[in-house]
Amino acid sequence: MSTPITVSILGCGYIGQPLAKLFLKRGWRVRGSTTSESKLTNLLADGIEPYFLKLTPTLEGYGRRDFFDSDVVVINFPPGRRRADVGAFMEAAMGSLLTYLKEGRVQKVLFISSTSVYSAGHVQEEDAGKLPPSSASGGALLAAEELLRNASDFKSTVLRFAGLYGYERKPGRFWSGRPLRDPENAVNMLHRDDAVRVAMEVVKQQCWGQTFNVCADLHPTRAEFYARAASNLGLPPPQGSFGESRPDKVVLSDKVRMHLGYTFKFPDPLAPAP
Repeated sequence: MSTPITVSILGCGYIGQPLAKLFLKRGWRVRGSTTSESKLTNLLADGIEPYFLKLTPTLEGYGRRDFFDSDVVVINFPPGRRRADVGAFMEAAMGSLLTYLKEGRVQKVLFISSTSVYSAGHVQEEDAGKLPPSSASGGALLAAEELLRNASDFKSTVLRFAGLYGYERKPGRFWSGRPLRDPENAVNMLHRDDAVRVAMEVVKQQCWGQTFNVCADLHPTRAEFYARAASNLGLPPPQGSFGESRPDKVVLSDKVRMHLGYTFKFPDPLAPAP
């Protein structure tokens, strides 16, 4: 009987926990980390081996070396958009993680990044870095991606997720009854089910050494999307607009459809979804 694949998910929350459940269904062994001790029992109840780990920016917690004794590691933690030192923090955090990745038996790394690495325009994967990212956290993620690509000890793939929604994330609350920024700009959204399924397909199909945008096919305006999202919750739509217009951005996901043969479950962010 063959030994099951072991997967470690650093950041077993909104994306990581449902992804872990998909891996478990395949009979794989799954380790998952959380920064909240109260969530350890929840992970254990799902059949996930729980680890309490924090990036401070060095990796702290018990069982750090065991956690990286896995075939595949999924790195999924937010850089902290509101941190004034987000660039320095992310660089130090990735340096700490790389130390453990190189010392373990890790063969493959899946890194969850963001479409905030882009600035404006109709953007594909190769456009990252041509213009400065739209935020400091986007710049920090782009630098983190490069650190992983330059590591020769393992293969890696990067997934750049668009704005996440679905289940407990209800964007209708964000702007209800309030002025909306850039109402005529396009939205770049991604339902959680599609995010999790694409991550699963990368590991299942052994599609390494790649970078993929992951974003719904259609791009309604911000006004359309947030009005519909508010209506779905029985809330008033956004009222008016504020601020100077920012450049529009449309994230294209042609590559993930072509390379993985992936069809989005929720291609239209205006369609009903859990």
